[in-house]
Amino acid sequence: MVCLLQPTVGCRADRSRADLGPDHATVIEVVDGDTIDVELHGRRERVRLLGIDAPESVHPSVPVQCFGPEASAGLTNALPPSSVIRVERDAETRDRYGRLLLYVYRAEDNLFVNRWLVRTGLADTSFYQPNTALAPQLTEARTRARIERAGLWGHCDGPDQPLE
Repeated sequence: MVCLLQPTVGCRADRSRADLGPDHATVIEVVDGDTIDVELHGRRERVRLLGIDAPESVHPSVPVQCFGPEASAGLTNALPPSSVIRVERDAETRDRYGRLLLYVYRAEDNLFVNRWLVRTGLADTSFYQPNTALAPQLTEARTRARIERAGLWGHCDGPDQPLE
């Protein structure tokens, strides 16, 4: 696991906007419950959060799923536009659609956003080899969310259910 996109620079969540390092980005917008657009290295990038799968809310060929709008709203509340995030990559940098694959931490308080989405029931886990470095942490969050019937676990028959 590396802390950033360039492994020679250390992680710090206490940087000001003027001093954003190569492992920091600024949120432009939330696309849905597991995808965001950010400004990173002076470019707009689409980011798919690693290790999670939120119910669909805007997919062009999949109907809105149970808890999809809530997942999207939850991520928007956690990462409003202009939020500064720290990013970590895993083994692969991009998926087949060209999206960056990242673990995301809110810079202001170091909240591990991917885990928070799973723990609150706004997303389920989803792992694709070789990007599984944080699978144990995310799996533990999923187990607790299911036991407590948090989010989609209490309102739907599980993930990937149609909106009723």
